[in-house]
Amino acid sequence: MKHENYVVVTVNEAGFEYDIHSLVKAFYPACDVKVSVSPDTENKENIENDSSSPGLPDLNIEFAKDAILLSLLNGGNGRASFGVKKISITGDMPRPQVKNCLKQLIYAGLSEHTGKALPWGTLTGIRPTKIPMSMLEEGRTDVDILKYMKDTYFISEKKGELAIQIAKREKALLDTLHYEDGYSLYIGIPFCPTTCLYCSFTSYPIFSWKKRINEYLDALDKEITFVADYYKDKVLDTIYIGGGTPTTLEAGELSRLLKKINDSFDLSHLKEFTVEAGRADSITIEKLKALKEGGVTRISVNPQTMKQQTLDIIGRKHTVTQVKEAFALARQAGFTNINMDLILGLPGETKEDVKNTMEEVLRLNPDSLTVHSLAVKRASGLNRWIEENGISALNNTDEMMEITANGAADMGMVPYYLYRQKNMAGNFENVGYARDGKFGIYNILIMEEKQTIAALGTGSITKRVFGDGKIERCDNVKDVSLYIDKIDEMIMRKRRLL
Repeated sequence: MKHENYVVVTVNEAGFEYDIHSLVKAFYPACDVKVSVSPDTENKENIENDSSSPGLPDLNIEFAKDAILLSLLNGGNGRASFGVKKISITGDMPRPQVKNCLKQLIYAGLSEHTGKALPWGTLTGIRPTKIPMSMLEEGRTDVDILKYMKDTYFISEKKGELAIQIAKREKALLDTLHYEDGYSLYIGIPFCPTTCLYCSFTSYPIFSWKKRINEYLDALDKEITFVADYYKDKVLDTIYIGGGTPTTLEAGELSRLLKKINDSFDLSHLKEFTVEAGRADSITIEKLKALKEGGVTRISVNPQTMKQQTLDIIGRKHTVTQVKEAFALARQAGFTNINMDLILGLPGETKEDVKNTMEEVLRLNPDSLTVHSLAVKRASGLNRWIEENGISALNNTDEMMEITANGAADMGMVPYYLYRQKNMAGNFENVGYARDGKFGIYNILIMEEKQTIAALGTGSITKRVFGDGKIERCDNVKDVSLYIDKIDEMIMRKRRLL
């Protein structure tokens, strides 16, 4: 993606380029960020060959013996300095501590320069609840945890309290699961009716693959058989069928897959069986009945927004009315645990649009609600849309987040899981809300990485969690044809990992 504006960062030591890029990008979401490693940051001639756009600062970072130095210079070869900042380090300081010092330094400089305070401070990772979770496990108090997060990461008090609140709910739920003798199962269905504008997942148009669905299911059968046999002495806690859009499969195809699962695994200890029904244009009463008869306990019906104009822009290819009808069909089929996904920051949407969406959701009264802040993914069509329309049309605010939080509270829901992504609109977060007893257990497991997850299907990634907390991964190929042809190799990868 080409940007009209860009910020250049020069650093004299390699090793922290990703962290630098992520934090600077959070301050300048509409700009490209270039991080280059040059042992000689004093070489002005080299720096000026690659300078930030006019009006934007160059950042020069220098690791010295006992300090890190940050210089902010006027971009566009203007070279007028905005000042130099410094933070002390020691030679024996652990790498994570050095990284925190570096990010504190960058944050202080850019916050002063831009006048911005990021809600999550220097945190750029996707799992901010891991910090309070580990501190809770150490027996630390809420006051201690909040102070640490504010002092170390410059996080706002509001976000710190949210992270602690969610971590406590996650911990209480995770304490009921089987870690050492249990596992969870993910099955990917990589087909969609169409590809949404914001999506970067590897998915395939269902109309092009109709004739090969049974071949895909044959390959899945083999993986299911292997995992079920290998883990026959383990407790299966949760199953999640995602995608793509699993309900692009026909009712008979869904029944076939679910029968294979029921015949292969001991589901007597299963706490949750989720299928991401997703798009309203893929949902029929026959498919919902197949899911219900197959033992599925939790589904998603995801509008993303209740504004028709936005649905048309993002390529959802269904109407607001279809969303309402699909939700009603799900209730008719007997589902008592239905999630709905929303995305804030979609093209052109205002707080009035978010209010209208929440009013419509309140009328439907789902059992859980997942609120996403739009993330601009490099591989998505949204990048092309931004080039034509500008990133300013993607607007998410604290007020919009508050509208959804208040709406969730009005439905008797509390926040129970949280994660973040790169390049999120407004630098906010994704939050899952649910009523008590309706929490998405798999969502917590995938975020907190406390349990092994055996992942089946195209593009899925199996994560084995060892007793000491170490995690190892193996992935399946992303191409459907390759997956079908190389299923024995995919199984061998799992055998080596597990």
